[in-house]
Amino acid sequence: MTATADAPTPPDRLDGQVALITGGSRGIGYAAARGIGALGATVVLVGRTDASAREAAERLVAEDVDAVGFGCDVADPTAVAALPDRLGPLAAVDVLVCAAAVMSERTAKTLRTSEDEWRRVMATDLDGVWRTMTAFVPGMVQRRHGRVVAVSACLGRMSGPGNAGGLAPYRVAKAGVNALVRNLAHEQGLGMRGVLVDATCPGHCRTDMGGPDAPRSAEQGAETAVWLASRSADGAETGVLWEDRQVVPW
Repeated sequence: MTATADAPTPPDRLDGQVALITGGSRGIGYAAARGIGALGATVVLVGRTDASAREAAERLVAEDVDAVGFGCDVADPTAVAALPDRLGPLAAVDVLVCAAAVMSERTAKTLRTSEDEWRRVMATDLDGVWRTMTAFVPGMVQRRHGRVVAVSACLGRMSGPGNAGGLAPYRVAKAGVNALVRNLAHEQGLGMRGVLVDATCPGHCRTDMGGPDAPRSAEQGAETAVWLASRSADGAETGVLWEDRQVVPW
């Protein structure tokens, strides 16, 4: 089918590839896993517990997606360090989607956030992304092939909507994710070494975090992540922040 202005270019197939998605047991992570799995990849869903990850994988298997689930709290350095060995051959991932995140308390302003609350959010939303990258991206670099997608948020942008204070740990963590993505992308030659590294803003979606009244579905929020995971490296722009397949300012 020929793409038109109303029908974006369909993503490439991912047959024979392995995709690992943190936060994959629900919400945008689950929707991304579903979309990537539909393109033929084996998807490794990482949830906070074995039970939640396996239950989510079973739902995808029922849809003819090749999926497995593993419990691993990305806020736990020891657990993340042990994950590649637990995965065995599946640790040689081609696609890494970092979607695990927690929201900060609604009253968590910059000067009113406790040490425990600050560390709770940072441990998952920023440190968890970094430690997952350090566990799996070196293999991509060695193989000279990989797609790294970090699910960021509009609240982490330094421009545009939502840049008005409040939710301090979450906003700062997502801004840190943006900086982490940009730094890693430049270290990898902006795709010249076969590894693309990008961030995406999914928008306000109907998930446990976004609530039932959000304007977008989880599938809509995950669509750009699926596209980033499956696009060719040839001439691809990378090391940027995407929203609905368009680059937006940091």
